[in-house]
Amino acid sequence: MEKKRYYVRVGSGEILEDQHASPYEFEIDATEEEAAQLAELFDKASAENMSDWYKVTHPISGKDVESKHYDQTLQEVYRFIRDHGTEKTRNHIESMKIIEQLGEKYH
Repeated sequence: MEKKRYYVRVGSGEILEDQHASPYEFEIDATEEEAAQLAELFDKASAENMSDWYKVTHPISGKDVESKHYDQTLQEVYRFIRDHGTEKTRNHIESMKIIEQLGEKYH
């Protein structure tokens, strides 16, 4: 399958085909199937984030809420973007050290 350029907004979980449709942070080259995989990761992160928000706003017990699952999924998102990104995208993600920071958070 042929790869094409996508423009990604992590905060809103958007994967855009039109570079001018909206501001974006990263450029990736991916097949339609790979772009769908990234969309699934965004959906998973969104669901986990909402679950954590619900636990915080509706406490059942006195335990602190960890966002470990959300952070792990976010780490997967950034890893995916790095692995499929343009050289500029890969360099930017590496300079952010976000993948390492999310991984170290729970070790």
